[in-house]
Amino acid sequence: MAGRLQGKVAFITGTGGGQGRAAALLFAHEGARVVGADVKQEGGDETVELVDAAGGDSVFRVVDLAEGDEVKSWLDWGIDRYGQIDILYNNASAPKFAPVEHMTWDVWQFTIRNELDLIYGACHHAFPLLKTRGGAIVNTASTAGLIGFESLGDFAHAATKGGVIALIRQLAAEGAAFGVRANSISPGLVATPATAPMMEAPEFQDTMADLLQKHMIKRAGTADDIAYGALYLASDEASWVTGANLVIDGGLTAW
Repeated sequence: MAGRLQGKVAFITGTGGGQGRAAALLFAHEGARVVGADVKQEGGDETVELVDAAGGDSVFRVVDLAEGDEVKSWLDWGIDRYGQIDILYNNASAPKFAPVEHMTWDVWQFTIRNELDLIYGACHHAFPLLKTRGGAIVNTASTAGLIGFESLGDFAHAATKGGVIALIRQLAAEGAAFGVRANSISPGLVATPATAPMMEAPEFQDTMADLLQKHMIKRAGTADDIAYGALYLASDEASWVTGANLVIDGGLTAW
């Protein structure tokens, strides 16, 4: 039986580990050829090896996704390899945390660049390519863009992820006439290598315990939990879904 993404080419950012790696493996298992990007060479290469070992087809390139020229070059390179683009999954992000009174301009700008500017760059350069044949954009937002967290210092992170959710609605409006669907995912607390330092730090144990208690399902999410949501939004099963924000948060925002 053909996979849910058979014949499609998926460009996925942040494939060096965590949610991006999980998506690369799952999308390839479902028949997609995967073009990965990350700033981490070793992690990205390892993901390609894992995909290949599982019988999939994937390539990887080191890309600073906040640099438009690098993003365009990555897209062109992937299309030269596989001939098309059907899916853009903007998973990569790199926030820094501080409450408003302690947030420096540098921390604010770092988070904007690495959580919002990189979404702009990928969507800006991929959109005209997707318009030629239709396709799906999936952007990673966060529950931080929906609710406030008193003790996490989410000031800049909340701004970027709220922006991602708003941007999806506009992308959906601009893309509908061309068969381009655009949706976002808002994860709750997900255990990945990127979140491990905060989740494991002694000074954050009370905060993490309090946050997990606010989830109806009393565990942190996994990278696979998010990847399966992205798979649905990227697939033809979601052909009537656009402008939506899929919340995958163990019930956190439903209280």
